Parts: sequence; structure tokens; C-alpha cells
Amino acid sequence: MRLVFGLVLILGLGLAGFAVYMAKNYIQGYQNELAMERKNRAPAVEVVDIYVATRPLKYGEPLMKEDARKLSFPKRALPKGHFLTEEELWPEGEDEPRKVLRTMERFEPILAVKVTGPGEEAGLTSQLERGERAFAIKVDVSSGVSGFLRPGDFVDVYWTGKVGGKEVRTEANSVGDITKLIETNVKLIAVDQTANSEKSGANVARTVTVAVKPQQVAALAQAQATGRLSLSLVGVLDDTVAEIIEVDQHRLLGLAEAEVAEVKEVDEICTIRTNRGGEVVVSQIPCTN
Repeated sequence: MRLVFGLVLILGLGLAGFAVYMAKNYIQGYQNELAMERKNRAPAVEVVDIYVATRPLKYGEPLMKEDARKLSFPKRALPKGHFLTEEELWPEGEDEPRKVLRTMERFEPILAVKVTGPGEEAGLTSQLERGERAFAIKVDVSSGVSGFLRPGDFVDVYWTGKVGGKEVRTEANSVGDITKLIETNVKLIAVDQTANSEKSGANVARTVTVAVKPQQVAALAQAQATGRLSLSLVGVLDDTVAEIIEVDQHRLLGLAEAEVAEVKEVDEICTIRTNRGGEVVVSQIPCTN
């Protein structure tokens, strides 16, 4: 009886050991195949960690460290002007933080165009690029596109006036005021006293501020002093180049110029007056130049 029990015990131990061995081989083979598959499989998308906003940020707010965190973005789709390191985003530390120029939502990438430089205020100077100057143009409801202008828009500038303060005359007729396109695709950086581009709705402004080169500043100042300036809003996706445009009353109404009357040359006549016995006698004499 004891012999049978011993044989059964040995057989059971053998079967158990064989089962453990087979299970171990199966699991190890599965793990090897899984590791090989992972090794041979290339990553679907290569990502890079960039800074994004942790909460909605509004115009003028300081950008503190708790307002940003890193989030993975596809490397091939990284937006221009992103920040990779803390030293890039806060080079002067939180003592001189950047200010928000454009409203950002949560998890939206923080870009250089959406914030100021370290320690700078969210004013006009932060909107000017190298070599640009700010110039204010007076507008009203008619010349300012009915108040639908916002910072960040682009406009064409038209001048209406008289050359030299007088009516411009053709060979025979007066043409009155002339309207001419003097600047194209000029960027607005402020409307009245606000540079916030997120402002919505129509607001009849009294002045708009544009970013232009110094030479353009002189041209706009001269044009504003000698006539009236009107703005024409340029479409967001419009990349066309405006041609030279000049319109006067005759071109507007399609009037033909009157023929020029020939002016006959009149000979100059020279005379001399002589007093003869109380009588004044007028005599013609040759003219001397």
C-alpha cells in the first residue's frame, strides 16, 4: 500500500513539475514575442513637450509659473514661437513675468506672439516690430468702417483733398477733389485707447493707431494735414497687392474733357501821351523789351 502511495506521489509531482515547466515556457515565449513586436514597431508620432496654459488667460494678465505646464505635442505640427524650457519662458524669473497679449484657453500652446517680452507691459510698444513706429489717424463713423475696426486688422488708407490747397485743373476744366490710395495693408495696433484685439462688437472710434515705417509716418502726417483720410478694411485671407488708384470727379462721372480753346497771341501795343496846348495826344510807339 505504501508502495502504491509513493508511486502516485512521485507521478503527481512529476506531472505538476511538467505543467509548471510548460506554463513557464509558454509565458516566457509570449513575453519574448511581445517584446520583439514592441521593438520592431516604430513610434506612430514623435512628440515634444512644450508649455501650454493651465487655465484661461486674458489680455494684460501676468504669466506666472502656475499658469503654464508642459504637454506633449506632435513634433511635425509644432506651432511657431513655442517655448520648450522654463528659462525661455521666464528668463528673468517671476519677478519680471511676460504679459498676455491674446486670450488663451486651457491647454492652448503659449506662443511668442501671444505674450510680451519679459517684464514688458501689454501696450503699444510690444506690438511694434523692429523699425516700426506708431501713428494715430483720426476717424469717424464713415471713415472708420462704421466702427468695425479692431487691433490686428489690416486696412488700406485713402486720401481725399486738393493738391496745393487748390482745385486741380486740367487743360480746360476743374476736377475738384482727388481721392488716391496712399498706403496698403497697414496694420492696426490700437483703436482709441485699447490694444486688446479680443474686443468684440462695433465701436465708433475717434482715432486708430497703425504700425508703419518712419517714411510712411511722414506721408500719413502730410496727407492728414492736407486732406481727409479714409480706411478700407482688408479681408483676413486677402493677399492681393492693390494697384495705384486715383479718382477725380470727371473719372467718377465719366465726363469728357472739353476741348481746349486756342488762345491767339495778342501783339503788345505801346503808347506815349503828349500834352499839346492843354490837349493830351496818345501816340503809338515801338515797344522795347
